[in-house]
Amino acid sequence: MTALRRVALWTDGTVRAVAPDEPVVTAFDQGLGRGDGVFESVLVTGGRTPHLDAHLTRLRRSAELLELTHPGEEAVRTLVAAASADWPADVDGACRVFLTRGLGAGEPPTLLALLAAVPAETLRQRETGIAVVTLSLGVPADFRATAPWLLGGAKTLSYAVNMAAQRHAHAAGADDVVFTSLEGRLFEGPTSTVVWAADGRLHTPPVETGILAGTTQARLFARAEADGWPTAVTAGTVADLHEADAVWLLSGIRGAARVTRLDGVQRDDAGLTARVAELLAR
Repeated sequence: MTALRRVALWTDGTVRAVAPDEPVVTAFDQGLGRGDGVFESVLVTGGRTPHLDAHLTRLRRSAELLELTHPGEEAVRTLVAAASADWPADVDGACRVFLTRGLGAGEPPTLLALLAAVPAETLRQRETGIAVVTLSLGVPADFRATAPWLLGGAKTLSYAVNMAAQRHAHAAGADDVVFTSLEGRLFEGPTSTVVWAADGRLHTPPVETGILAGTTQARLFARAEADGWPTAVTAGTVADLHEADAVWLLSGIRGAARVTRLDGVQRDDAGLTARVAELLAR
């Protein structure tokens, strides 16, 4: 098995590790043909998965929103353990867990995990920060709360728009994106949660707009509150980001990446990134 690529598969209650080049999904799988499935990206660091519980909870929530059969949290734990067994402690890995509808029509779901080293570019962004552009997602801020068919709050496999947004950002000389509503309210990044510091508080947009509940953001806010740094859920705007003391995009694999340029405007972090990193590292 290739040293830094691992695959594990759940089938009929049994989990097994397989070679990275071994076929594991039929071409008729509805996750492949229709994007009908959900996923989570779990950080493997120091040979461990310290934040797995939060991802298990969110995976189950996403599956419920799509009415997917879920094989149970113990099956997912065993799957991740099989994929990450003997993973080198000095290499951070990204373990992606996929749950799809499989063949549908009463057939069992597909559940598999892929593990690979965190890309060098992601590691760079952790250390040096990111340039970001804001792009409209094309919906009102309150629309997805009343439109369950849009699957607001679910981490689905349908990421084509998210990836297209990131390619647009790269073409514009930026690293990433913050989505906004038609009215200009803040949503999230294609693969991240927006957090900003202002008026002595940490802020993040409300999940009632249909954004994904951020596991890293939740961990940061809990630790910040315990450390005496107040937090708030705020219906912010792009102007709020420009006026903020600091802005970050948070995700499970990249951590807290400070925004160093927003829509072409250079910005500082008021020295707060070190405190955020320390809180997340506890």
